[in-house]
Amino acid sequence: MYNDRVKEFLVDNFLFGDSSRLDEDTSFLNEGIIDSTGILELIMFLEETFDIKIEDQDLTPENLDSLNNIEDFIESKKQTVFR
Repeated sequence: MYNDRVKEFLVDNFLFGDSSRLDEDTSFLNEGIIDSTGILELIMFLEETFDIKIEDQDLTPENLDSLNNIEDFIESKKQTVFR
């Protein structure tokens, strides 16, 4: 659901239009797709695009290190807002 927009952002901003290195479960950090500065850009994108607030305790690979992880993370953040 959210993966298409996130993938488009990553391909445009970090992969210079080459989506061949990015699958749903590709680790951004292990594959060198995003560095520490890139994580900050990704966080800003996610907060602005999906209207969520990412807290310090949310900054874990389990939440932000692949498209699948981000999808699950955004879903959980959206559910928390609506509870």
